[in-house]
Amino acid sequence: MLTGQIRNDIDKLWEKFWTGGITNPLTVIEQISYLMFARMLDMQEDMAERKANARHKQGKKGKDFDRLFPNTPEGQLLRWKNFKNLSGKELHKHLKQNVFPYFAKLGKKSDEQDGLGSDGSAIEALGHIGEYMQDADLEIKNESVLVSAVEMVDELPLTQSDVKGDIYEYLLSKLTTAGINGQFRTPRHIIDAMIELVDPQPSETICDPACGTAGFLARTMEYLNRVHSSKAGIFEDEDGNKHYTGDLLEPYRDHINKNMFWGFDFDTTMLRVSSMNMALHGVNGANILYQDSLSKSIKENFPEQEENFFDVILANPPFKGSLDETNTNPDVLGLVKTKKTELLFVAHILRALKLGGRAAVIVPDGVLFGSSNAHQQLRAELIENNQLEGIVSLPSGVFKPYAGVSTAILLFTKGGTTERVWFYDLQADGFSLDDKRTPLKGDNSNDLPDAIAKWKQYQKLSLSHSRARGNPKINKAFGDKTQKAFVVDAEAIKANKYDLSINRYKEVVYEEEQYESPKKILKKLKKLELEILADLDELEGML
Repeated sequence: MLTGQIRNDIDKLWEKFWTGGITNPLTVIEQISYLMFARMLDMQEDMAERKANARHKQGKKGKDFDRLFPNTPEGQLLRWKNFKNLSGKELHKHLKQNVFPYFAKLGKKSDEQDGLGSDGSAIEALGHIGEYMQDADLEIKNESVLVSAVEMVDELPLTQSDVKGDIYEYLLSKLTTAGINGQFRTPRHIIDAMIELVDPQPSETICDPACGTAGFLARTMEYLNRVHSSKAGIFEDEDGNKHYTGDLLEPYRDHINKNMFWGFDFDTTMLRVSSMNMALHGVNGANILYQDSLSKSIKENFPEQEENFFDVILANPPFKGSLDETNTNPDVLGLVKTKKTELLFVAHILRALKLGGRAAVIVPDGVLFGSSNAHQQLRAELIENNQLEGIVSLPSGVFKPYAGVSTAILLFTKGGTTERVWFYDLQADGFSLDDKRTPLKGDNSNDLPDAIAKWKQYQKLSLSHSRARGNPKINKAFGDKTQKAFVVDAEAIKANKYDLSINRYKEVVYEEEQYESPKKILKKLKKLELEILADLDELEGML
């Protein structure tokens, strides 16, 4: 959580960008990202210098660290600490002509260093991001806005990974438009709930095949920090917000930095934003990669990751439009013959998971009950050849103002067969379901905590007792189909053409209404009529 002061500073800067002529929120985020990137490079170089100096003082020999900035007057002027105090005109010219073009060189690999350094140098830590900074350009024309932006970025507490992650999350929360490919920002409370339902572990590999701004990956890192912090690793800021250092994750740190997180997208703007998002959440070497996950080119570019690779997949893939079959991965088409992206993504996710790997995926309701051969084929695959474990039905306003489409979260594990499916009818997510999405308070304003608690209860019962149909404890806890959480036997789903719509199985209890007799109602109406006539007579007498 951010302090009120940081939020106010970001809001003021956002307003300056707006009044300075930059009104596209993605452009604002990009420009702030570039400045944060420049400062982080300098911070990493400082750290590497300190380590090298410490070794030198201890009399240890060895090669000098891999410098990110050339050790020349011109090279050192590329460092944040050396240009941040330039005047507006000089600053604009220097960033435009020298600093931003230098970003483009960071992603290029040399034979000697392979593009990466050692000993915690900036090249190693941030070289991945450099690949997507190649077309970085300064679009802040107004010099006073630029100076204000540099001053604000200089004051941000970027040394604290959880705080800088929150800073970037707050910037991303200002994205209020859907992309042309149907991608839009998934609300963070929905992401957090999905992560908790899947419960990723620090030893696992996690992927989002349509990562956008990397919300699922970044929030997974926050979840790991929260779950794996000792008492000594938790502290509060002046506003009473808790911060989690994730100190118990140290044995997994190398895996987390280099191998744990994978995100694919074919929008380079999103790749820049998501790379920065991961770095600001303390993951320096996240595998944020340019790739259309549904394209057949994935078999050439990422043959390992394309099949049987990931432990966990979290995704809200684009629902919009259809694909050209000639460019689609033929193995995905083998699972489901269709052009619809929402079906193809679920099929791709099934392929990309390891045996026993698990996924939480947001799909439009049409996936659950669509009557086409492709829809039924995919649902049959999930139930017959995998374990479709749960479906959380979301209210239709969750993605407003982007879209009003009704959606659900699919929870499934690769391999095995489905014996029963757990359903949850989520009717409220803590916010109003209109375009304003105002936070709500009250007992019935948020079903998410109850959904998570009921899911954990169901998982515990499934693991600790026989998974055979007719498990009495599961039936006792979740057999009542009038409740928000209930289970349905797989045989009943098969009998309904694999229909997974919650309304197909949920039972509604209708209470009998008691009405007065017609004679009594008529008598009341006559009495009311006489009272109205008396009032009219009184009014007429006043005229």
